[in-house]
Amino acid sequence: MEFCPSVKNILLLDSEGNRVAVKYYSDDWPTNSSKEAFEKAVFTKTQKTNARAEAEITMFDNNIVIYKFAQDLHFFVTGGDDENELIISTVLQGFFDAVGLLLRDNVDKKEALENLDLILLCLDEIVDGGIILETDANVIAGKVATHSMDSGAPLSEQTISQALATAREHLTRSLLR
Repeated sequence: MEFCPSVKNILLLDSEGNRVAVKYYSDDWPTNSSKEAFEKAVFTKTQKTNARAEAEITMFDNNIVIYKFAQDLHFFVTGGDDENELIISTVLQGFFDAVGLLLRDNVDKKEALENLDLILLCLDEIVDGGIILETDANVIAGKVATHSMDSGAPLSEQTISQALATAREHLTRSLLR
């Protein structure tokens, strides 16, 4: 796996540096307090930049951090100092664009918190255990959308909780007849 491009974390912070959605794939930050300290430090270092139109890159604690801002959200992807910056940038752009598609271009903190489940599914579709799986925003958003299907979908394509909700709904209808 040493030849596979990988990321150490993906962070989505608000305009004050607080967590909205984060995923760590590395043991570089073993405790929650070390993760929060890293997030605050990266946020502090990057908050005065203007990374709205294009992604910016910086080195921080022997890590490559690529970041981009939208409204009151700050997107970050961190990789090792030996990783290819273009690949990490592609991961960031895929995450950024997929979130934009899922939130219908209404990318702000309120909308992100209301759709946090979609954003977390988005992170799961992009990276698994640090290994990059997908960077195409349309594919990512499409997979996330299929995970959050309505109850009219076939049971084989629903999650367990969705299938139980569907069964409960059908049972309620049959009892009320």
